[in-house]
Amino acid sequence: MNKPPCHLQGLGVLVTRPAEQAQRLGEAIEAAHGSPILFPCVEIAGPADPAAVADQLKGAGRYDLLIFVSANAAQYAFDLLPDTLPASQQIAAIGAATAQRLDALGLEATLVPERFDSEGLLARPELADMTGKRVLVLRGNGGRETLAETLRSRGAEVAYAEVYQRLIPKRSAENLVKGWDNWVDAVVVTSAEVLDNLITLLGDAGLAKLQRTPLVVISARLAAHARARGCRKPHLAAQASDPAVLKALCELA
Repeated sequence: MNKPPCHLQGLGVLVTRPAEQAQRLGEAIEAAHGSPILFPCVEIAGPADPAAVADQLKGAGRYDLLIFVSANAAQYAFDLLPDTLPASQQIAAIGAATAQRLDALGLEATLVPERFDSEGLLARPELADMTGKRVLVLRGNGGRETLAETLRSRGAEVAYAEVYQRLIPKRSAENLVKGWDNWVDAVVVTSAEVLDNLITLLGDAGLAKLQRTPLVVISARLAAHARARGCRKPHLAAQASDPAVLKALCELA
């Protein structure tokens, strides 16, 4: 394990990522002498209609570019993709974690942006002129339209494959709300959906507590959304990666 970047002085950190993604960050917080509280605010599940998605992905080889928007997209799409894909086909991964998941599954990402979001991928020179190109975006249910809209404006034909679902967990936050003032010094939020789900789960009793608690967020867009929801202390991490989030927590501590 790498040496922690700081001593968190027992900082209580509410980690709201899906359970599959929260453990590693929780371990990093513990290694830095913080106190992680894992409270997933979104659940990841397979597609609502796996047969329909599998049928759609039979034609994945006809696309010039496959874009995996997350590690979950890579994981849930893999078993539904054809056994072989064209050697000339480009594969894009939004983020290092997505690229690592693809590599573990035997798919090499040929396009990985330095900035781990749609805008970072769109800044790649390979995507400047997409005239006549066919693109398939593999993602969860719903999501931002920036990627598809921009690629279409550059001449591409873009389709979506929703290979997994993001669901709000069925759980009670009563104990968390009661213990908030003693346990929670900061909250890690990585998407607007996660923040909205957290607000729903906390209810009126917990909203005021959340609004006065520092939030580590991963984009200026998310910081603006947090402020719009009444959160007064968003703190911007440089990236969505665990080391960048941990560094932002160090700045708070």
